[in-house]
Amino acid sequence: MKGNRSTEERFLLLGFSDWPSLQPILFALVLLCYLLTLTGNSALVLLAVRDPRLQAPMYYFLCHLALVDTGFTTSVVPPLLANLRGPALWLERSGCLAQLGASLALGSAECVLLAVMALDRAAAVCRPLRYAGLASPRLCRALAGASWLGGLTNSAAQTALLAARPLCAPRRVDHFICELPALLKLACGGGDQDTTERQMFAARVVILLVPSAVILASYAAVALAVWAMRTRGSRRKAVGTCGSHLTAVCLFYGSAIYTYLQPTHSYDQGRGKFVSLFYTVVTPALNPLIYTLRNKEVKGAVRRLLRRRRAGQ
Repeated sequence: MKGNRSTEERFLLLGFSDWPSLQPILFALVLLCYLLTLTGNSALVLLAVRDPRLQAPMYYFLCHLALVDTGFTTSVVPPLLANLRGPALWLERSGCLAQLGASLALGSAECVLLAVMALDRAAAVCRPLRYAGLASPRLCRALAGASWLGGLTNSAAQTALLAARPLCAPRRVDHFICELPALLKLACGGGDQDTTERQMFAARVVILLVPSAVILASYAAVALAVWAMRTRGSRRKAVGTCGSHLTAVCLFYGSAIYTYLQPTHSYDQGRGKFVSLFYTVVTPALNPLIYTLRNKEVKGAVRRLLRRRRAGQ
């Protein structure tokens, strides 16, 4: 009886076992993206801490984004690599809920943080003369803290609601992580359980669509400000300061909205795995490149750091 209870409290993550020929390629891709995420985000944090010219609010928030991305990917990649190298992975219920809670907290924090960064860019473009006063260090710390707190609150609420739901056997999760839409496919329906699922869907709508509305409003204000600028150089500078962030927003929100705002009954698990792979593994690896390739200040900081290293040798 004890063995049966232990079996019932475990989840079988099928991962990409239905594409065995694709697994070695995915293993190499995931490992490469993870190494790029760790290297790129660590380098961004190091540059922002070491270079006094990167003390602007934009780079303060970028440091927090780098930390969120690193944690988000780390909550996903180790079990994914283990799954791609071997048979389907068994996880205890507590381990599955812990992974779900961590990935939800960090993913939700990124949603809020991207909205905060959009507000910062809008203030820089629309109120350049008042920007230094508006974006005070105290306010920046409060907004960054609100991003982390918002992520933790959303994760705690959704994980608790899911933990209270009975899950029907067999507990085979057609995914590479314990992700909410895939776990909801296992939930037994009816009565109060359907009400709980509606509450969870409402929470996902809030954490995705409210920051999305803030981002849209911020960039609408930026567009109006750019339209009113008289010189081409000013317009190019304003677009350049927002372009990297807008690219990161589109990559993250496009895949996250597809994954989390679909009704459970219409969620395609096969397609969902690849969409989740994109926003949990690929996008965090691309973000450091997106924010550095078009950013002269970051590239300048890299050159200064390398010159100091050579001079020290």
